[in-house]
Amino acid sequence: RRYLTQTFELEGQGVALENLTRDAALEVLGAMPAESTDSGPPSSRGAKADHSPGVSDVEILEAKDFDALAELVARCTRCPLHEERKRPVFGEGAIDARVVCVGEAPGAKEDETGRPFVGRAGQLLNRLLLSIGLPRETVYICNVLKSRPPRNRDPLPEEVEACSPYLIRQLSIIQPEVILAFGAFAARTLLQTKLALGRLRGRVHEYGGYPVVVTYHPAALLRNPAWVRPTWDDLQIVRSMLDGDSSHA
Repeated sequence: RRYLTQTFELEGQGVALENLTRDAALEVLGAMPAESTDSGPPSSRGAKADHSPGVSDVEILEAKDFDALAELVARCTRCPLHEERKRPVFGEGAIDARVVCVGEAPGAKEDETGRPFVGRAGQLLNRLLLSIGLPRETVYICNVLKSRPPRNRDPLPEEVEACSPYLIRQLSIIQPEVILAFGAFAARTLLQTKLALGRLRGRVHEYGGYPVVVTYHPAALLRNPAWVRPTWDDLQIVRSMLDGDSSHA
């Protein structure tokens, strides 16, 4: 409903519903609950209607290590995104990393491989990290969401709420010195703000007690090469923090 409202506000009188299922459209329009209108066989109805948590907050918080946490992600049904994903994208990197890189959500390549930040954007990320002396294998890389939203749309609030405990537990296991948030959505989600990315850059924020530095997403840099230099400037803040400079705090 939130998505349709925003689309209507941006695009005017018409809102395209062709990408919604019949049940989802009826649910959005308030005609009837989606679960009661499925005309498929009973087994199909049960599969579609099963959005039970599957994994509780307590289980996530009590996960002792990344193997246990990754296992929970693999069987998670806390939001409907698990239905269409090919692979969950838990994250990868050094579990004792000083820096954790957080993006928005997996894309198509990430969904296929189960790895975060792959393809051209991932290659650019690798070069950016190397520019401040951080080979990819020395940091930890993950996303706010562990499953790909359909057609790479922005994550919905309920999806973020369902997935956030995993990120919180990842951070509590790693205990990074700084979080590097790539892209407006990751930044706004972590910082609980609606401010534009340009107003969030250039200073250090905080999420869950961890310092956060905000910059552009590598995918955005591929479309806007002029943003590479500002991104490099943001990375210098991270480098200076790792070197013991607290002047940006």
